[in-house]
Amino acid sequence: MKRWVKGAVSAAAVAMLATGCAGSGGDAGGEEPGDGPRTLTVWMMEGSAPETLTDELHGEFEGANEGVTVNYEVQQWNGIQEKLTTALAGDNPPDVIELGNTQTPQFAAEQVLTDLSGSAAELNESEWLEGLRASGEYDGKQYGMPFFAANREVFYREDMFAEAGISGPPSSRAEWLDAITKLNEKFGDDPEFQSLYMPGQNWYTLLSFIWDEGGEIAQATDGGFQGTLDSPEAKAGLAFYQELVESSGTTAPKDADEQTPAQSGIYGQGKVAMFIGLPWEMAEVAKDAPDIEGKTGAFPIPSKVAGENAPVFLGGSNLAIPANSKNPELAKEYLKLISSAKYQGKIAEGGMVPGTSTDISALEADPFGKAMAEAAQNGRAVPASPEWGSIEAGQNPLKDMLTAVLTGAKDIDTATADANSALTSALAG
Repeated sequence: MKRWVKGAVSAAAVAMLATGCAGSGGDAGGEEPGDGPRTLTVWMMEGSAPETLTDELHGEFEGANEGVTVNYEVQQWNGIQEKLTTALAGDNPPDVIELGNTQTPQFAAEQVLTDLSGSAAELNESEWLEGLRASGEYDGKQYGMPFFAANREVFYREDMFAEAGISGPPSSRAEWLDAITKLNEKFGDDPEFQSLYMPGQNWYTLLSFIWDEGGEIAQATDGGFQGTLDSPEAKAGLAFYQELVESSGTTAPKDADEQTPAQSGIYGQGKVAMFIGLPWEMAEVAKDAPDIEGKTGAFPIPSKVAGENAPVFLGGSNLAIPANSKNPELAKEYLKLISSAKYQGKIAEGGMVPGTSTDISALEADPFGKAMAEAAQNGRAVPASPEWGSIEAGQNPLKDMLTAVLTGAKDIDTATADANSALTSALAG
């Protein structure tokens, strides 16, 4: 999926178009070149790692490995799928690559990534973020090391909450609905007011509700995945999404996601009390409405169980070693360094949840980062299917299901049955 960066928060922007590639997996341990000069080529995505981090990281790495030069190349998300497909099928790929977490299973299935299972303990495995760990697994093996993650939270107007007599962030779904009622009672005479801006196709948020009910969107079977959108738990999660939309009276489009229009811009107009989004969406608000950003707090998506947070979809990236890397052992040393507490701490300082460290103290000073980091500990991944990227980039059954229910075109039973059939077919390729 597309890396969660400012201005690019939708995973649907990257299509999973890779075809079968040559190459084979295996533990990193091929012949390294001799003791002469060597170049380690590293591909990371635009916006992933602060320049201050990579400058220090590469200086330390080169200092510890005599004769080694890091060739660091920043890649653009647009077109990266095709570029990686070509590079990984060739005889001279990069040595370390960053992959979106929903891209990893497809490249693992193509057998163009190195199996890191035997090296995980050396890569700080005991502190891996569980939701990202799962995204790097395929067929019982680990092909991606967690890099960093981000997830959604609820942003709210602290001043509006106070005026409506709401003492603080809700700690359950019931309290959330109660807050919506109080906000509507206080500000509802304004026809432009929305207690919660809730677009109709925010399927990432829907996942939280389905998982909170104990459901899944698909389950692994022998040789593939079977959709489970028609389960009672999934239907209950969809029903709660519908309840939020209807109780809030949101005027957000029911046939579009949070980027059409950009919900940060709607919130910045000052007539919205809450929206569900990513931390850097507040940076967009701050550009045009710094006063509103200053009145905003954040809390994790509440669970139906009082005092608990709902599971959240973790977006983010993994790091991997191409199977045809000419420097696999050197690449492994690079992963060891970047997975260390020092550099994972710098990732947290940059506003992301570190993938191989449980230390999130650097995020706790910022209210938006703190809420995100708290929720991330209950983070989940989408099914680790090689087909998932094409689902996000194509006709997403989850989006179609949401729109059908919210517009009244289908009831929940019909919409979930149709979506489940489409999802199962898509997961089968």
